[in-house]
Amino acid sequence: MKKIITLIAVLLLQFTASVSAASIGPEELIKQTSAKVLDTLEKNKVLYDQEPDKIYQLVDDIILPHLDFKAMSQLALGKHWRDASEEQKDAFTEVFKTMLIRTYSKSLTEYTGQTVEYLPFRAQDDDKVVTVKTQIKQDSGPAIPIDYRLRLKDDIWKVFDIKIDGISLVTNYRNSFAADIREVGINGLIQRMNDKYKKTST
Repeated sequence: MKKIITLIAVLLLQFTASVSAASIGPEELIKQTSAKVLDTLEKNKVLYDQEPDKIYQLVDDIILPHLDFKAMSQLALGKHWRDASEEQKDAFTEVFKTMLIRTYSKSLTEYTGQTVEYLPFRAQDDDKVVTVKTQIKQDSGPAIPIDYRLRLKDDIWKVFDIKIDGISLVTNYRNSFAADIREVGINGLIQRMNDKYKKTST
């Protein structure tokens, strides 16, 4: 799973380089930015290994603006999202964002040059939700399919879910979150996540 998250982090960076998301379609956006981002990762690997905080800033600056964290949080909480207050929704979205970004940041330095294949893109011009299908080529073993679900909101494409071999990365958290909510409630879940993040930050 750690290697998979590494690949996800790399592909998210490919998607979210500094090109206007509304100026071109999601598939072209990925293709045009991937070479630049992968080159940057490879050239700065030693720096990022020595100063991991620079990776955190890179992720914060480039990835955050292009992910729909509210939609991702809603998917992750499932039915419990409806029961949460607006304050709880905001608090959970913030800590879930922190968790994902820290996960991506930690794994980025493990990128070892895997290549990406883009599968045929099928969408209508007026589609507001699309899927960009990719495969990760490995030195050994079968290719790993990774599908990106994107939503057009206010003329901006944003990622709201990622599927790895047919399994949603976002909803994969749902069972563990639901177990925590049954035990300690939504506020308790948020507190546990905050505590875990603080521990890993020290």
